[in-house]
Amino acid sequence: MKLYYKPGACPLASHIALHETGRQFEIEAVDTATGRTESGADYRAINPKGYVPALGLDDGTVLTEGAAVLQYIADTTPAAGLAPTAGTLARARMQEQLNWIGTELHKAFGPLFRAGTSEAEQDAARVAVAGKFDFIETQLADGRAWLVDDRFSVADAYLFVVSNWANFTGIDLARWPNLAAFVGRCAARPSAQAAMRAEGLIQ
Repeated sequence: MKLYYKPGACPLASHIALHETGRQFEIEAVDTATGRTESGADYRAINPKGYVPALGLDDGTVLTEGAAVLQYIADTTPAAGLAPTAGTLARARMQEQLNWIGTELHKAFGPLFRAGTSEAEQDAARVAVAGKFDFIETQLADGRAWLVDDRFSVADAYLFVVSNWANFTGIDLARWPNLAAFVGRCAARPSAQAAMRAEGLIQ
């Protein structure tokens, strides 16, 4: 299995999940601007969509889209406990979280990473992100450690990665103490440490 990633981008969530499973896997960085992988391969020949993540399976199949990759990793290694059982309300809640993180929070950060975005557009994006963080802060205010069933899941990995972008976009997480504590819990996990180290994000 090989994960195609861009350092610090959303595939970091899948990278963390793979470490949680204890399975053997490879990683290969992608330069999405040039469309080339670290080894010089044409990334669009691997994933015609051109963005990350992509998960290359041992049979040559390639799976794309972050939420799908995360759930596949969880479902193919059930002993790791990264997702509630399919068909349960808890599983639907986890999918609810994944969808919201991907379509609302992740999307809100877009202008802050897009070249050519004006200062006014960046300010508007920070306001939008803050509104999403307000919602997460309310969820975490009940004292839960993790998003679903008080157990770390792939939804937590995704929320951690996207929320941590605040540290690179001029957004101070101190305004959301429950979220800041959540990010700290995730960052301290051995799986997160290993993934971030492999991507060159920490020493």
